[in-house]
Amino acid sequence: MAKTVIGVFDDMSEAQRVVSDLLGAGASRDDISLLAGKEEGEAAAKSLDTKETKKASGTRAAEGAGIGAAAGLFAGLAALAIPGVGPVLAVGPLAAALGGAGIGAAAGGLIGGLTNAGVPEESAHRYAEALRRGSVLIVVKAPDDRAAEFADVMNRDGAVDVDQRAARWEKTSRYKRFDPRAAPLTLEERTRERETNVQHYKAGERVVPVVEEEVKVGKRAVQGGGVRVFSQIVEQPVQENVTLREEEVSVERHPVDRPVTTADWQAARQGPIEVTERSEEAVVAKQARVVEEVVVSKNVGERVQTVNETVRHTDVRVESIGAEQAEAGAARPFETYDADFRQNYQTTLARGGQAGQTYDYYVPAYRYGYTAANDRRYSGRNWDAVQTDLQRDWEARNPGTWQHVKSAVRYAWDKIRGKIG
Repeated sequence: MAKTVIGVFDDMSEAQRVVSDLLGAGASRDDISLLAGKEEGEAAAKSLDTKETKKASGTRAAEGAGIGAAAGLFAGLAALAIPGVGPVLAVGPLAAALGGAGIGAAAGGLIGGLTNAGVPEESAHRYAEALRRGSVLIVVKAPDDRAAEFADVMNRDGAVDVDQRAARWEKTSRYKRFDPRAAPLTLEERTRERETNVQHYKAGERVVPVVEEEVKVGKRAVQGGGVRVFSQIVEQPVQENVTLREEEVSVERHPVDRPVTTADWQAARQGPIEVTERSEEAVVAKQARVVEEVVVSKNVGERVQTVNETVRHTDVRVESIGAEQAEAGAARPFETYDADFRQNYQTTLARGGQAGQTYDYYVPAYRYGYTAANDRRYSGRNWDAVQTDLQRDWEARNPGTWQHVKSAVRYAWDKIRGKIG
């Protein structure tokens, strides 16, 4: 089963990076669709053919493979005219659907193409409006187990929150739904819209999405075992013995010599005598009779199945920044915590299960906790929320040592985050 992952990006440079990263993550080029304004698409195709791009692809093999594959994708951009949007360059399955049978020229063709790809109609209107206003659409058909991974790639590369963007459209331009009958925006208007989006982002607005998963348990019919009954007519030879009676007329002449009597004269005057022969023949009659019935039925029962699942939610924690730290504009240097870390080592680690290890053994762990606590990726997240990520990253570089240094990392984390005085 496949899912549709769709993202909106404000310019083609972002879209190029997304396509390259998606291909690097294992997405098939044949499953990626891209739609952009004609001018933006042509500029992107040219930028992928520059000497700088070729040089980058030659010096960085992993990124170069993605850039080369992305270049192949952009080379296939084809021009379409979409009502309400105007001329666009598109590539991929969605482009083929919009270009086939004139659907791209039909009213609402873009909405139909998106909904056929699995996008809910309300969201399809917002994505179509984003394309109309100069953004770039990237649509990926992903296997069930890869959809979340591809969505993460888009989010990391700057995918726009189209719902939030639509709310701003409603306030500034009375947007309700995408109108395929509306006049397309000019290049100047689309450029101004993109610049507004960039300025809006740089103005300092940051959106922290609070995500919460919920489990929806349903049921579906699953084909199980069963019985299939076939019937056919079978011929079987039958043999029966029947006794038949046959008559045969015989004529015999017997010489006699006696006087004629009156009875003889009467018999002679009776005329001809007819004697017929009779015989029996076998007569076969068949009559079909029902001798057995095969009844096929099924018993319906019910059972209760307990579904165990885990759900995730975003724990957003807002901390006030002290005046001194705000003025400094940066976190305290690692070295200023040396005395605290040494004291923690003396009171806990030097006497614990790792007794015998020197302070220098734990310095990388304290530094790792210090760095993580100041990492903006973990801003607003507590220890329980980041511990798994930290352990995975640490073990990738120091296999089998996490349990030895975990308490040192946790202490540095809590110390930097102000959990410990």
